Amino acid sequence: MVQEDIVLMKKIGLDSFRFSISWTRVLPKGRVSEGVNELGVKFYNDLINELIKNGIKPFVTLLHFDHPQALQEEYGGFNHRKFVADFAQYADFCFKTFGDRVKYWATMNEPNGWIVTILQPTAAWIENKVGPFEMGHNLILAHAHAVQIYRRKYQATQKGKIGITVNTSWYKPFNATKAQEEAANRALDFVFGWFVDPIMFGEYPKSMRDLLGKKLPEFTADEAKHVKGSADFLGVNYYSASYASYAPFNESNTANYLTYANVTTSTRKDGVPIGTPTVVSWLYLVPKGLEELVIHIKDKYNNPVVYINENGVAEANNASLSVTEAIKDSLRITALDSHLKALLEGIKAGANVKGYYMWSFLDNYEWNSGYTVRFGLVYIDFKHKLQRHLKYSAYWFKKFLSH
Repeated sequence: MVQEDIVLMKKIGLDSFRFSISWTRVLPKGRVSEGVNELGVKFYNDLINELIKNGIKPFVTLLHFDHPQALQEEYGGFNHRKFVADFAQYADFCFKTFGDRVKYWATMNEPNGWIVTILQPTAAWIENKVGPFEMGHNLILAHAHAVQIYRRKYQATQKGKIGITVNTSWYKPFNATKAQEEAANRALDFVFGWFVDPIMFGEYPKSMRDLLGKKLPEFTADEAKHVKGSADFLGVNYYSASYASYAPFNESNTANYLTYANVTTSTRKDGVPIGTPTVVSWLYLVPKGLEELVIHIKDKYNNPVVYINENGVAEANNASLSVTEAIKDSLRITALDSHLKALLEGIKAGANVKGYYMWSFLDNYEWNSGYTVRFGLVYIDFKHKLQRHLKYSAYWFKKFLSH
């Protein structure tokens, strides 16, 4: 089906495709010394070659929520500093194997969201007695180590770029008081700046250091040197926005990560939603937030190259609809149109945005929502051999890209 999908990409007019390599598909036990899966390597070689053959640039993510079970069982995965060396070795293998054709690399996708949204204070935090900030620290060091290897061994000859993809909502003050404005700034620091500030400046946001104290690890001078500037571009995933308000730290509610920031969030004000509601509880369409986010990045981080690596909307997987009806995804067209217009306004304001990827090309197994929602431009008929059907939004996007 790879060739069929690439034909559809070309039909829509896509000039790049963003995908991730599954670590265990190429290194089943997590390390080169414990065996390479040549069939997995062949799968990615075939995909990359077919994309390039059709004029579509591969944009490859090395880690998207799926580190090897073997490493998790051995030492707790990224709970342990050993993860840094193992991730770097895996990255080195990928650069060596695929880097002659891949010109855009992201070390990780949403490492911040991975920790606080997917893991939360479950076994990874409790059994290993490792909090979110130690996990994040290990991931930042792993990212920087991989970038260091790429720049030292491969970048001059392969002539590619490497960065990281971080997700965030846009946070609006619940009202125009100083306390709420500061809460919105802290929310952005604790979610986005947590990873981006070290990569841009070599240190965590001041608000995090002030509030967390010893809970927040310190970079050594050598670590800070390698972390600072460890991105040729910044990948950004944006879906929604929230209101932020001051709320004191609640030790019994650390499942709500932003309590560490003395922040609580909401999506309604005086009963009115912050944006257009969708079938996913956390996703409201707030295109203005994307504009404000890229301008914030321009102003705070010296206007780095930015790729919007995810942006999209879910619709319900309604089993009662025929395919003919299900592909009429008017909400997705509205979302695409409004967010692209907002992004254009950000670019006009000087934001250095160089690309946009929507989530997603195909309907897929959508993390903890499973098959209950659909994010794709292309409808997948899960009942009939995974047949593909272009949705109305795909035709809208095709028209947009042709102008």
